[in-house]
Order: sequence, then structure tokens, then C-alpha cells
Amino acid sequence: MTKDVIALTTRMPDPWSVLAGLLSGGPDKLAGTHGEGAVVQLCDVRGRPLVSVEAPLLVAVEGEAERLLGASAPPVPYWWTEARATTGIAEAEQLAGTFAARLTALVGGSAWPPDAVGSLTVVPGDGVSVAPAPAAAQPAVDVLTDKVAVVIQDRPVVAMTAWLSDAFRAAAEAGLGLQIVSPAGTTLSPAVRDSLGGWPSRWIVQDERDGYYDGLSGAVLRWQDGVFAPVASPDAAEDAPVAASYQEVTDTGERQLALTFRMVHPADDRLVLGGGLEAVWRALTGRPPAGWGTSEPANLPWSPRQLTDLAHRRAPEPTWLVAVGGGPERPGLATVRVARTEAGVEEHVTVAFGYGSGEECPVEALPALAEELATRHHLQSMLVQLRKARRDMAVPARFEGPGVPLAFVLGAEEVRTIPGDRAHRTPLPDAPVPLGPKTRPALYYPLPGDPSDLSGWLDFERLMRHLKGT
Repeated sequence: MTKDVIALTTRMPDPWSVLAGLLSGGPDKLAGTHGEGAVVQLCDVRGRPLVSVEAPLLVAVEGEAERLLGASAPPVPYWWTEARATTGIAEAEQLAGTFAARLTALVGGSAWPPDAVGSLTVVPGDGVSVAPAPAAAQPAVDVLTDKVAVVIQDRPVVAMTAWLSDAFRAAAEAGLGLQIVSPAGTTLSPAVRDSLGGWPSRWIVQDERDGYYDGLSGAVLRWQDGVFAPVASPDAAEDAPVAASYQEVTDTGERQLALTFRMVHPADDRLVLGGGLEAVWRALTGRPPAGWGTSEPANLPWSPRQLTDLAHRRAPEPTWLVAVGGGPERPGLATVRVARTEAGVEEHVTVAFGYGSGEECPVEALPALAEELATRHHLQSMLVQLRKARRDMAVPARFEGPGVPLAFVLGAEEVRTIPGDRAHRTPLPDAPVPLGPKTRPALYYPLPGDPSDLSGWLDFERLMRHLKGT
């Protein structure tokens, strides 16, 4: 049994309060530190870690507890302290709950979940028969094999928490895949979905009918040779079976408008990052992002200057961050990767906004937005998609289908490098729209963008082949 317990407190948990919470489980427990003091662990007399506690995080962004936990939080700013019970030790979960209850009693606030009772179990009877990962080495990992690191997440939304981000990093450094196991009804944050990559990394959903299945593809899975892998079909000519739960889809009319774009800035002291993302947010919602952070919950108020300072301190190592905003009025979430390359400072941005069945997506604002990005923010390229997906941005373990392309944009520098007039004369029915200066324009290529018709991808493929000269 594994469990995350979170204390949401009005005051910062001081070291003595954290220690008192840890030792409330009994005087026979031992406290120690891990990760250069960023994690405090409660161990039994044999030295086995029972509960690992992350350093408290000050959250100054409204709505994150509601988005990720479905819980009410104290008024911002408040402190978010996560405790993770170690898998396979019966008393660990109870100790985690006792810790959170004691901590909130000392400094004020509430604990999530209120009853701190787990509902997800992975036992040998399910086909999983391996030793648990050594929690002292990686508190976020529950099972470790020579192929994958397995993380069990029993929370409403599997988010890119500091724990999970650390697990992604450790798995990548070890050359392993990362497999996330969650109970039925759990959703995934887009930040986690976009980080899973390819096989053998997966999101595994526990299911009453089919046992386990891949939450993003629906493939029925079994624990085989130290990894969750698809069940082979009895008939070799048939595809692997797809879970029945994954196929239970109802079209609610909800949509997401998604933009993926890349900017390359000159590397100089005047550079301020985040301006392109803010321009997108203002154009499509009328306001800037509410907050950002290097993990979820996003805890810092939106500040391009602070974002830039962080990326500068981390250079030449890349910086990954998440941005949120809009609240229930206009849900939105973005991930940004900043990297120093030979071309300059690159920003790779993926951002999406949710719309209900009776709400119109502001597609008419896209050409002007593309022009602003191209003329003021060093846009290299951008793809805009419309997809059938939940308004609240959560990724369900159900089929949602791919998006369809609404538009593709080439920045002025990219247009200049394409020989002749190939960029201006394409096989598409609609001519590209020039953006910016006539002598050095960027180009906006409109595409059909009908969510019920995937043939728009054929037009997009034709355009890409044409621009590449293949």
C-alpha cells in the first residue's frame, strides 16, 4: 500500500513542528535526512524508511489545491508539505497520516486526504512480484527492476510533483523507463502526459474488468518480466486487446485549443524569457498566466523576470517549468523548456486552454497572435490544434482522440532559408498569410481544423513535405 498525505497549513512548518509530527508515531522511530536535507525520513529501528517528507513549499497561486487534490486550501499564500508512505510496510501509511494530522494541529490548516486511508494496492496476487525499491535511494519509486522504475500514485490527479519529477530524472539517468500506476478514476496532468515519452514508460490504470491497462492507449497490460507490457492477442493477426473502460466515451462537446511553438532568442543580457507565453495567454484569455513553478503545484506568481533569472542560474543545463492560469473561467496549462544552444536561447512551449460545449474558441485571434510572436518574440515555428478533450485540462484514462491542425506558422528566419518561392506557393487550397514586414514576412498557413475530420493531418503532411522539398 502506498500513500501520499499532504498538509496544507497557514504557517510555515518549522523544523521542530516537522520533527514533532514525525515522532508522533512513537518514540521508537528514527529521523534522518536525504537529498542534501530536502527530504526528512522517519525510519524503524532497522533503518528502513517509513515516511519521507518533502521540504514545505510556499504556494502563492490560487486554485492549485482545488485543481490537483479537489480540496479546499487556506487563503494564499499557504504551505504545502507532502509526506509519502513507503510501499510494503503496513504501518507506514498510518504514520504518514499521523504526521500530517499532528503538523496541521501545530501550525493550523488541513490534511489531504481527510481520512488518510489508501485505496490502491499492488500485491503479488496481481502478478507483481519484485522487491520494493530502496526508499532511501529514491523515495518516489515504489518498485525497481532492470527495465523500469514503478511509481504508485493514489491521488485524484497524477501531477508533476517534485517527487515525480525526481523519479523521472533518476529513471532517465539510470536508462530506465518510468511506469506510473494509479487507481480507476484518476486523471493525469498534461505536464506528466507530455513527459512520459515512449516505451517502456507508461501510465497504468488499475481496472476491475481488465486488471491493468494503458491510460493513454487503452492496451490491456500485465506484469511480465519486470515490466508492465501489453497482453498478446490469442490470434496473432489481431491487435492487442483494448480495455473496455478505455472505450467508454461520451462526447460532451468540450474542446481544447493547443499551441506548440519554438522561439530562438539572441543570448544577451537584455533577454527576458516568458514573453511569448504571456502574449499567447493575453491574446486568448485577456490576462497573463496566474503562476508558474518547476513542478506542480505551480507555486510562484507569474514573473518573466524571475523565470529568466532561474534559467540563467541553471545554464547551461536546461530548465523545465509549468505555468497555470485562468481558474474555472478559462482553464489553461503550459509547459516550457528553456535550453542554451549554439543558435541562442531556445524556448519550447506547449500550451492549451479548455472550452465548454457552449463556448467559442477564439480562432479569429490566431493570425494576430502569430504576427506578434513572429515580430516581437523570435518565433521559429508554431502548430495550432483543436481537439476533443476536457475543459478542465485533466487527461482521463479514456479515448479522447488526436487533435486536428488549425494552422501552421513559419517565422521570418525560417521562411528566408527556404529556396525560391516554395514557402509562398504550396499545394494547399488556401495561400499562406504574410505576417510582419513585407520585405521579411513570417507566413501563416491556415488548415481545415475540423475536430471530426482527421484528414487535416494529410494536408499538414503535404505542407511539410513541400516545405522540406521532399
